[in-house]
Amino acid sequence: MVSLSNHAVFAGFAFFVSVSANAQTPPLTTSLPPITVTAQKEPQDPANLPVSVTAVLSDTLTAAGLSSVSQAGWFAPNTFFNEFTARKLSNPRFRGVGSSPNNPGITSYIDGVPQLNANSSSIEFLDVEQVEFVRGPQSALFGRNALGGIINITSARPSLKSWNGSFVTPYGNFNSREARGTVSGPIVADKLSVGFAAGYSGRDGFTKNDITGHDLDSRSAVFGRGQILWKPNAQWEARAMFSGERARDGDYALNDLGSLRARPFHAARDVEGFTRRDIVSRTVQASYVGPSIEFSTTTGFLNWKTQDFTDLDYTPLPLLTRNNAEKDFQFTEEARVASAKTAPIVLGHRVTLKWQAGVFAFTQSYDQDAVNNFSPFVLSQFLNFPISQHSPQSALDDRGLGVYGQGTFTFASKLDLVAGVRGDREHKKANLNTFFTPAIAPPNVVNAEKDFSDVSPQMAVAYRAAPRATIYGTVGRGYKAGGFNSASPAGAEAYGQEHSWNYEGGVKTSAFADRLSASVAAFRIDWKDLQVNVPNVFVPGQFFIANAAGATSSGVELELHARPDTGLDVFGGAGFTHARFSDGSVSNGVNVSGKKLANAPSYTADFGVQYSRPLRGDVAMMARAEAICYGDYQYDDANTQGQSAYTLTNVRAGLRGKHAFGEIWVRNAFDTRYVPVAFPYPGLAPSGFVGENGAPRTFGVRAGVSF
Repeated sequence: MVSLSNHAVFAGFAFFVSVSANAQTPPLTTSLPPITVTAQKEPQDPANLPVSVTAVLSDTLTAAGLSSVSQAGWFAPNTFFNEFTARKLSNPRFRGVGSSPNNPGITSYIDGVPQLNANSSSIEFLDVEQVEFVRGPQSALFGRNALGGIINITSARPSLKSWNGSFVTPYGNFNSREARGTVSGPIVADKLSVGFAAGYSGRDGFTKNDITGHDLDSRSAVFGRGQILWKPNAQWEARAMFSGERARDGDYALNDLGSLRARPFHAARDVEGFTRRDIVSRTVQASYVGPSIEFSTTTGFLNWKTQDFTDLDYTPLPLLTRNNAEKDFQFTEEARVASAKTAPIVLGHRVTLKWQAGVFAFTQSYDQDAVNNFSPFVLSQFLNFPISQHSPQSALDDRGLGVYGQGTFTFASKLDLVAGVRGDREHKKANLNTFFTPAIAPPNVVNAEKDFSDVSPQMAVAYRAAPRATIYGTVGRGYKAGGFNSASPAGAEAYGQEHSWNYEGGVKTSAFADRLSASVAAFRIDWKDLQVNVPNVFVPGQFFIANAAGATSSGVELELHARPDTGLDVFGGAGFTHARFSDGSVSNGVNVSGKKLANAPSYTADFGVQYSRPLRGDVAMMARAEAICYGDYQYDDANTQGQSAYTLTNVRAGLRGKHAFGEIWVRNAFDTRYVPVAFPYPGLAPSGFVGENGAPRTFGVRAGVSF
């Protein structure tokens, strides 16, 4: 592990001063910036929407140094990421609603394309315009697997007016280093423009292998994007995007939970593995805006593949290793037609209608090829039969179609009545094979297929009691498709659909000449046939999906952003969740009635302040501090082990101008020790659980220029 020297910090900060001294300070304003979101598939002011949505804008991404969706999620109430060292395992949870990689309950959209498998959603940010966290079922518009909500990531569009670009490079302890650059501009003024962005991110590991002295969990990735924007006239527009990532990371930092707490960031294992991921994405969008209707289409092609090799016993003994390869291809197509935003249908005196309708189709193919290698010690002590390899293989195919529509009736420009509905149907096929070496028995082969369908309604009412104050209520049905497990014990290959009803009411307001925005919401969720992740007792570290009887979640959320004076921002949010299994619920053969849902913090909160002040000439000083808080939560459905409440404090300060900035930063300033993720691991882990330590204190410098 490499620490950042004081000389490097001093030299870097001196460079920042010299760069910023020749830059123009951006103007400071007294009002909060305007926000536009697409939480209902069209640009709207979130203050008028009957839905809970948090938008993290590009200015915040830059000011807070955020480079991933999980970091942006710090500022969304009741949002928690069940995130491992491996970048593919980053599963979001809203209000206790969770996800599994192959069947997410919260769908991430990247430039309008849904990530049907969560393994491709945790990308490095590169020229991102904003990130939206839309909480609560969005099945009426977004369909399957938006039962908990959606995460909408939008990239910046290339300018049709002028050329612009940027370059940002941080460096910190643990040899963390990054470089991200963008450039875009017109080829034909006002008609055709292009944009290019590329980046690198890497660091040494946080965790030391005491057997070899090496770091385990290093990270290294390169990523990029190219896009072209064509606007032949005021009505038509087309945009094509190509992006890719190549990640070559170290091993998981998993260890026995008791050992993690006694000696954080230490492990002892005889095998040091790796995790790899490659992603290639192609997206084509087209839109038409006419005097009375609008039309848009989004076509997406996505390929990803991963490979993991790891010491699956997490001990110095040569007991068990796993080599796991996965790959996935998805094609998605969505076509949407809507009434023009500026020309709603007039139904009567001061009564108007806005409407939208669309169709969504997809196909997905997923393949997994895993090999679990057992040592002779394991064979003789535990299994009592002569196998050396257990090889589960799976091929899952899915295709589906969804049709949706929504209408908004507005009365006297004050009262909105919203009604929407969506129908989804999909067909899933599975080919599951399990081989043993030596072949002591015929391979276990399962070929199955099944249809799933659902109708998801949603209704809402919003009343604008004042020009900048909205009271709303909403009720909606969520739907999560059933399917097949890629690996599971015999008889548990299939799982059923999950449904929920969500009830929500809230108030949103803006006051004092847009210097203050605030919102509060209360919710309740009732689940039926909740899908839960169950550990496979026959294969350590492997999970499969099964249905529990039901669950409920209720709570409140608050958000506040104030600008009491020029250059001073005060912000915060909090969410409180009471998520429990219903009576009669069973998970992994255990009655979990009344137990807390796993990985559902009792509360989340963020509090912060950011201050900018002009200095001599055109240079401004900027300082920012924020505290990210999580309440206690359980690691498993039986509530056997859990994490107590913890707080992470981040600070940064520097100099900023219009075309350059430089700063020093610290994350987890008080070096809080915590274990954010852990799962049951009976037999090989003394505590019965393995997990990973959360990131320690990190610090460094960051500089950037733009034109």
